Amino acid sequence: MTNLEFGYKIEGLTSNLKPYALKLTKDKDEADDLLQETVFKAYSNREKFQEGTNLKAWMYTIMKNTFITNYQRMVRRKTFIDTTDNNHFINTNINQLENRASGNFVLRDVNKAINNLKDMYRAPLMMYFRGFRYHEIAKKLEIPIGTVKNRIHIARKELKEVLSIYAN
Repeated sequence: MTNLEFGYKIEGLTSNLKPYALKLTKDKDEADDLLQETVFKAYSNREKFQEGTNLKAWMYTIMKNTFITNYQRMVRRKTFIDTTDNNHFINTNINQLENRASGNFVLRDVNKAINNLKDMYRAPLMMYFRGFRYHEIAKKLEIPIGTVKNRIHIARKELKEVLSIYAN
Protein backbone atom coordinates (compact mmCIF):
# COMPACT_ATOMS: atom_id res chain seq x y z
CA MET A 1 0.00 0.00 0.00
CA THR A 2 1.43 3.40 -0.94
CA ASN A 3 1.68 6.32 1.41
CA LEU A 4 -1.10 8.12 -0.45
CA GLU A 5 -3.47 5.12 -0.23
CA PHE A 6 -2.65 4.74 3.46
CA GLY A 7 -3.40 8.43 4.04
CA TYR A 8 -6.78 8.16 2.28
CA LYS A 9 -7.75 5.11 4.34
CA ILE A 10 -6.82 6.88 7.58
CA GLU A 11 -8.75 9.98 6.54
CA GLY A 12 -11.80 7.82 5.86
CA LEU A 13 -11.65 6.41 9.39
CA THR A 14 -11.51 9.76 11.19
CA SER A 15 -15.31 10.10 11.20
CA ASN A 16 -15.51 6.73 13.01
CA LEU A 17 -12.79 7.64 15.50
CA LYS A 18 -14.24 11.04 16.50
CA PRO A 19 -17.09 9.64 18.68
CA TYR A 20 -14.64 7.33 20.45
CA ALA A 21 -12.32 10.26 21.16
CA LEU A 22 -15.27 12.22 22.59
CA LYS A 23 -16.20 9.24 24.76
CA LEU A 24 -12.66 9.05 26.15
CA THR A 25 -12.03 12.76 26.74
CA LYS A 26 -15.56 14.09 27.31
CA ASP A 27 -14.43 17.36 25.72
CA LYS A 28 -14.68 18.42 22.07
CA ASP A 29 -11.33 20.25 21.90
CA GLU A 30 -9.44 17.48 23.68
CA ALA A 31 -11.14 14.94 21.41
CA ASP A 32 -9.93 16.87 18.36
CA ASP A 33 -6.40 16.92 19.80
CA LEU A 34 -6.53 13.20 20.55
CA LEU A 35 -7.80 12.43 17.04
CA GLN A 36 -5.06 14.56 15.47
CA GLU A 37 -2.38 12.89 17.59
CA THR A 38 -3.76 9.45 16.68
CA VAL A 39 -3.72 10.19 12.95
CA PHE A 40 -0.19 11.58 13.24
CA LYS A 41 1.06 8.50 15.11
CA ALA A 42 -0.66 6.14 12.69
CA TYR A 43 0.82 7.87 9.66
CA SER A 44 4.30 8.18 11.14
CA ASN A 45 4.24 4.46 12.09
CA ARG A 46 2.65 3.23 8.84
CA GLU A 47 5.49 0.76 8.26
CA LYS A 48 4.39 -1.10 11.41
CA PHE A 49 0.89 -1.67 10.02
CA GLN A 50 0.57 -5.13 8.49
CA GLU A 51 -1.42 -5.08 5.29
CA GLY A 52 -4.40 -7.39 5.40
CA THR A 53 -5.13 -6.69 9.06
CA ASN A 54 -7.88 -4.44 10.41
CA LEU A 55 -6.77 -0.80 10.03
CA LYS A 56 -9.77 0.47 11.98
CA ALA A 57 -8.90 -1.69 15.02
CA TRP A 58 -5.27 -0.61 14.75
CA MET A 59 -6.33 3.05 14.81
CA TYR A 60 -8.64 2.48 17.81
CA THR A 61 -5.75 0.84 19.67
CA ILE A 62 -3.44 3.77 18.90
CA MET A 63 -6.10 6.20 20.14
CA LYS A 64 -6.74 4.26 23.35
CA ASN A 65 -3.01 3.93 24.11
CA THR A 66 -2.41 7.61 23.37
CA PHE A 67 -5.25 8.61 25.69
CA ILE A 68 -3.91 6.35 28.47
CA THR A 69 -0.37 7.71 28.07
CA ASN A 70 -1.60 11.31 28.21
CA TYR A 71 -3.74 10.54 31.24
CA GLN A 72 -0.84 8.90 33.09
CA ARG A 73 1.37 11.87 32.28
CA MET A 74 -1.25 14.19 33.73
CA VAL A 75 -1.57 12.08 36.89
CA ARG A 76 2.21 12.06 37.32
CA ARG A 77 2.15 15.85 37.31
CA LYS A 78 -0.45 15.58 40.07
CA THR A 79 -2.83 17.78 38.14
CA PHE A 80 -6.53 17.27 38.63
CA ILE A 81 -9.10 18.68 36.25
CA ASP A 82 -12.26 20.18 37.68
CA THR A 83 -15.11 19.03 35.46
CA THR A 84 -17.17 22.19 35.90
CA ASP A 85 -17.86 24.45 32.93
CA ASN A 86 -14.65 26.44 33.47
CA ASN A 87 -12.28 23.42 33.53
CA HIS A 88 -9.96 24.77 36.22
CA PHE A 89 -6.66 23.08 36.92
CA ILE A 90 -6.37 22.29 40.62
CA ASN A 91 -3.15 21.51 42.53
CA THR A 92 -0.93 22.40 39.62
CA ASN A 93 2.39 24.18 40.08
CA ILE A 94 2.32 25.88 36.69
CA ASN A 95 1.21 29.36 37.79
CA GLN A 96 2.25 29.35 41.41
CA LEU A 97 3.96 32.52 42.61
CA GLU A 98 6.33 32.62 45.53
CA ASN A 99 6.09 35.39 48.07
CA ARG A 100 9.65 36.38 48.91
CA ALA A 101 8.70 38.63 51.83
CA SER A 102 9.36 35.97 54.49
CA GLY A 103 12.75 35.21 52.95
CA ASN A 104 13.62 38.91 53.03
CA PHE A 105 12.70 39.11 56.73
CA VAL A 106 14.88 36.10 57.53
CA LEU A 107 17.82 37.46 55.55
CA ARG A 108 17.52 40.84 57.26
CA ASP A 109 17.46 39.18 60.71
CA VAL A 110 20.45 36.96 59.87
CA ASN A 111 22.50 39.92 58.65
CA LYS A 112 21.54 41.92 61.74
CA ALA A 113 22.54 39.03 64.02
CA ILE A 114 25.90 38.64 62.26
CA ASN A 115 26.58 42.39 62.47
CA ASN A 116 25.82 42.32 66.23
CA LEU A 117 28.53 39.69 66.84
CA LYS A 118 31.77 40.91 68.37
CA ASP A 119 34.39 41.46 65.68
CA MET A 120 36.65 38.77 67.12
CA TYR A 121 33.88 36.21 66.36
CA ARG A 122 32.44 37.76 63.21
CA ALA A 123 35.73 37.92 61.25
CA PRO A 124 36.61 34.20 61.46
CA LEU A 125 32.96 33.18 60.89
CA MET A 126 32.64 35.29 57.74
CA MET A 127 35.96 34.02 56.39
CA TYR A 128 34.84 30.45 57.03
CA PHE A 129 31.50 31.23 55.37
CA ARG A 130 33.34 32.58 52.31
CA GLY A 131 35.21 29.30 51.93
CA PHE A 132 38.46 29.75 53.82
CA ARG A 133 39.80 26.73 55.68
CA TYR A 134 40.66 26.86 59.38
CA HIS A 135 44.41 26.98 58.78
CA GLU A 136 44.01 29.79 56.21
CA ILE A 137 41.93 31.82 58.67
CA ALA A 138 44.49 31.22 61.43
CA LYS A 139 47.32 32.37 59.18
CA LYS A 140 45.43 35.44 57.92
CA LEU A 141 44.31 36.56 61.41
CA GLU A 142 47.58 35.47 63.01
CA ILE A 143 45.91 33.40 65.73
CA PRO A 144 46.16 29.68 66.59
CA ILE A 145 43.95 27.25 64.68
CA GLY A 146 42.28 26.14 67.94
CA THR A 147 41.25 29.72 68.61
CA VAL A 148 39.77 29.97 65.11
CA LYS A 149 37.70 26.82 65.69
CA ASN A 150 36.59 28.07 69.11
CA ARG A 151 35.55 31.52 67.82
CA ILE A 152 33.60 30.04 64.91
CA HIS A 153 31.88 27.67 67.34
CA ILE A 154 30.95 30.53 69.69
CA ALA A 155 29.72 32.67 66.77
CA ARG A 156 27.49 29.83 65.54
CA LYS A 157 26.18 29.25 69.06
CA GLU A 158 25.28 32.94 69.47
CA LEU A 159 23.61 33.05 66.04
CA LYS A 160 21.65 29.92 66.89
CA GLU A 161 20.33 31.57 70.06
CA VAL A 162 19.45 34.87 68.40
CA LEU A 163 17.81 33.18 65.41
CA SER A 164 16.02 30.46 67.42
CA ILE A 165 12.64 31.75 66.19
CA TYR A 166 13.54 30.34 62.76
CA ALA A 167 14.46 26.90 64.13
CA ASN A 168 11.43 25.20 62.58
